[in-house]
Amino acid sequence: MFGRIGNLLKAFLNIFVSSVERQNPEALLQLEKENLRKQIGNFNQGLASHAGLAERLMGQVRKLEADQNDLRAKASAHLKAGNKSAAGQYALRLQTVERELAENRRQLEQAETTYQNMVKARDVAISSARAKMESLRGAIADMRMNSAMAEMHEMAAGMIGEIGGGGDTLNRLHEMVEEERQKSAGRARVAKDSIDMTDINIKESEMNALADQALADFAAREGLALEGAPAAAPAPRAMGGASEGAAEKN
Repeated sequence: MFGRIGNLLKAFLNIFVSSVERQNPEALLQLEKENLRKQIGNFNQGLASHAGLAERLMGQVRKLEADQNDLRAKASAHLKAGNKSAAGQYALRLQTVERELAENRRQLEQAETTYQNMVKARDVAISSARAKMESLRGAIADMRMNSAMAEMHEMAAGMIGEIGGGGDTLNRLHEMVEEERQKSAGRARVAKDSIDMTDINIKESEMNALADQALADFAAREGLALEGAPAAAPAPRAMGGASEGAAEKN
């Protein structure tokens, strides 16, 4: 029972941690960077230890080379002097030094090869890790951008839905306005039809007749002809005027 409860708690904890990691990928990436720095530091310490071993082998090789030259010179000198016993001792020591020198040279070569391989492996691992981190950084930035774009699209879709949802209100408002407009137009028509135009038309006819009479009188006085009216007859001459004309003729 306790084991099952423990497994359940671990499952919930894993879910919680996974959720936090998904919400904070930048923090997880930063943590991996710190881990990479620590790993590089530890690897460099091991690499330094191996380099120290190679340096010690190199020092031993130089010392054995010096011993080899010294023993060779002494053995040759004693041999030339006829001291075979001493020459033999130096020759024997020279063989031992040469065997150690050959072994140290082999070890030094292996150590140098291993050191170069370790350096190469470190550089490749670092380059690969950095490339992955740069890729992750770009992916995280792209994810954030896509998330922001998704939120904007969702917000825009919600706004469009809200705007579309207000269409019923706009339709009702349009119907109300149209109904009031029609009522106002009906009232205006009723008011117009209720006006009594009889007296107004009679007054208008009287005014037109008076105007026509006044214009006819004016034309008659001035001796002008009106279009559409009969020409006026010339006025008759007076009798007195005719008698005076006859007398003047006599």
